[in-house]
Amino acid sequence: MTIGGIFVVSGFEKFIGPYQNFLYVIQNYSFLPLPLAEIVARLLPLAEFLLGIFLVLGLWSKWALRAVATLLLIFMAVVIQALVRNLPIDECGCFGGLISVPLPVVLTFDATVFVLAWFLSFSNAGSRTLRYGQILCAE
Repeated sequence: MTIGGIFVVSGFEKFIGPYQNFLYVIQNYSFLPLPLAEIVARLLPLAEFLLGIFLVLGLWSKWALRAVATLLLIFMAVVIQALVRNLPIDECGCFGGLISVPLPVVLTFDATVFVLAWFLSFSNAGSRTLRYGQILCAE
């Protein structure tokens, strides 16, 4: 649920603001051409939010965890290339304007969450699904 909560907050914070704010963050990484960066700026916050909701509710947990792990790998690659290229980025922009996190810290955080998500996606703990009956009758 913690991983889900992180993605709900991160996605929601970027989703409620103008997409241009997140587009500016993406452009700072000099990683994607503008048309693709615009698509990512519009869709990624929603994807993060929905994956977070799935994890919090226990819906399709294994697949949601694998999708989160895949996103984290992409995030780590983007941050690593920014660090290697010594781009002048002070904070990651991961949580919109909510939290300011330096790149080395976010890289460590993403790596830790990636390992946890990947492990849980292949364990029995990641296979919990919420069923209709469980919502109505607390067992």
